[in-house]
Amino acid sequence: MALVTPLADSSYSYPLFGVFWTILEIFLWAIWFWILIMVFIDIFRSHDLSGWGKALWFLFVLIIPLVGVLVYLIVRGGSMHERAAEQAQRQDAAFRSYVQETASASPAGSADQLAKLADLRDRGVISAEEFTREKAKILA
Repeated sequence: MALVTPLADSSYSYPLFGVFWTILEIFLWAIWFWILIMVFIDIFRSHDLSGWGKALWFLFVLIIPLVGVLVYLIVRGGSMHERAAEQAQRQDAAFRSYVQETASASPAGSADQLAKLADLRDRGVISAEEFTREKAKILA
């Protein structure tokens, strides 16, 4: 006599706790890789480490990842934030200066400058030659 089991009993069952445990494991692996990548980025971004120091830290973290990352975070973790903040400030300053340069050299700004020059020429404050010279500078 054959033993017949319902379809639900014979299919793969995955308890709810198992689902949460798997999600937690995936989350922890993602955090682990994120920390590992951030440590590698910080090693190569550090200006206070020599080339040999960077190579030794890199090999230490690469060969013994868990211990290497923990030791790196204990020894150099406080300055990691400072280096990241300095990098963010440099990027922000570069972006702001680029925006200011672009805004001052924009066609709208050029049109305003040309209108002011034309008004000065029309009122007789500047000559036609000065207007032409300044117009060439603005359009160049």
